[in-house]
Amino acid sequence: MRLINHFQMKNNTPVEEIHSRWKKYREFLRKDFPQAEGAFVFSRLNIFYFTGTFANGVFWLPAEGEPILFCRRGAERAELETPIKNIVQFNSYGDIEKTFKDFAINVPSQIATEMNGLSWSLSKSLIRYLPDIEFIPGDKLISMTRAKKSEWELQILREVGKKHNKCLTQLLPPSLHEGINELQISHKISAIFYSEGHHGVLRMETFGEEAFLGHIALGDSANYPSVFNGPVGLRGAHPAVPFMGSEKIKWESGMPLIIDNGFTIGGYQTDKTQVYWLGNKSTIPESIQSAHNFCVEMQAMLAEQLCPGSIPSNLWVQCDKIVSKSPWANGFMGLGNNKVNFVGHGIGLAIDEYPVLANGFDLPLEEGMVLAIEPKIGIPGIGMVGTENTFEVTINGGKPLTGNNYEIITI
Repeated sequence: MRLINHFQMKNNTPVEEIHSRWKKYREFLRKDFPQAEGAFVFSRLNIFYFTGTFANGVFWLPAEGEPILFCRRGAERAELETPIKNIVQFNSYGDIEKTFKDFAINVPSQIATEMNGLSWSLSKSLIRYLPDIEFIPGDKLISMTRAKKSEWELQILREVGKKHNKCLTQLLPPSLHEGINELQISHKISAIFYSEGHHGVLRMETFGEEAFLGHIALGDSANYPSVFNGPVGLRGAHPAVPFMGSEKIKWESGMPLIIDNGFTIGGYQTDKTQVYWLGNKSTIPESIQSAHNFCVEMQAMLAEQLCPGSIPSNLWVQCDKIVSKSPWANGFMGLGNNKVNFVGHGIGLAIDEYPVLANGFDLPLEEGMVLAIEPKIGIPGIGMVGTENTFEVTINGGKPLTGNNYEIITI
C-alpha cells in the first residue's frame, strides 16, 4: 500500500478552477507568443496557482495537451492535492528532455518561461541542459492570468477582507492603551489574527521583497527610512527583521498609530491600513485630520473608477495632478526617500500583484480584478495618516472588501 493511501485530500482547489487557469494562460500565450509550444513555471507560488499544490520543481503547461509536474520532492503529496495526471519525480533539469521523450513529446523549440522564478545559477543550469530551446519571458502572462479572479477566488477574498476589517476595527482597539509599544501591538495583532483564522503567511511577488505581519508604526516611526517598497516606514523589531514594530517606541498622546498589514486565508490576502489616535477626536490636530480626510477623499475618487475599462496609469496621473495642487504633495505616498510612485496595486496570492496604479500600466481593468488603494501622507515629526483598503473591480466601481469606515479610530 502506498503511503498516500493513508491520507485524505483536504481544501483542494477545484478541478474546474485549475483547468480554467490553464485555459486563460493558453489564450494569452496564443495571442502574445504564437510560436511558443508551452510554458515553464518555477516559483512555488505560481506552481500552486496552476496545480493546487505547493510543489518544489517545474510545471510544464503545453499550448495543447496534458501538463507535467516535475517534483524534486513531494510527488506523493502532489498526488493528494492536484488533479494533474502526469506527476514525475526528477533530480535535475537534465531529466526534462528524457521525460518529454518518455511522454512522446517533441522537445520544444520555444518556451515561455517564468524568468523571475529562477536564480541566475539555476537559469544557467537550465540552459546548459536544454541548449536548443529559446526561452522567452512569460512572467507578464502569468501576472495577467492571475489578475482577474474567478468567483471561487473572490469568495475567499471577500471572507478574508471581512475578517481583516473585524480584527483591525473591532477586536484590536480594546487592547490598545497609552504606554504600549510597537512590538507589543504586533503581538496583540498576531493573537487576534490567528484567532480569526489568519494562516500566518504574507507573500510578496517582487524578487527579494519580504513581509511579516505588516508595518506597525507609532508617531514619527512611520517616516523612518525604509527598504520596503511602500510609503510606510518603520523601525521594525531589529535591523535583521525590519518588520512589525520596535519595543523601544511607546504610544504617547499626540502620536498617531498606523497599522498597514495583510490577512491571509487559503493563500489569498487582503491589504488594509488603519490609523488610531490616543485621546478624544477633539484632540486630533486640524492638520492631521485634514491630511487624513484628503486621503479618504482620494481613495473614494479612485475606488469609484475601479470599473472595467479604466486604465491604471490614467488613475495614477489623475491622482498625481490633484496631489500636486494640494498642501500634501511633499508627503503624499511617503516622506523624503520613502516616497513611492504608485497609489495602489493588485492583490491575491501575493500582496504585490498586477496591475499597479502607476505609470506604465496601460491595459484596462477587468471585472473581477482585485486591487488595494493606499493613499497615505507622511507628516514631518508627526508620523503618517491615510488609508488603504482592498477593492473588487465591478461594473459599478470598486466594491470594498475590507470595510467602509475609513475614519481615524480614537482610543
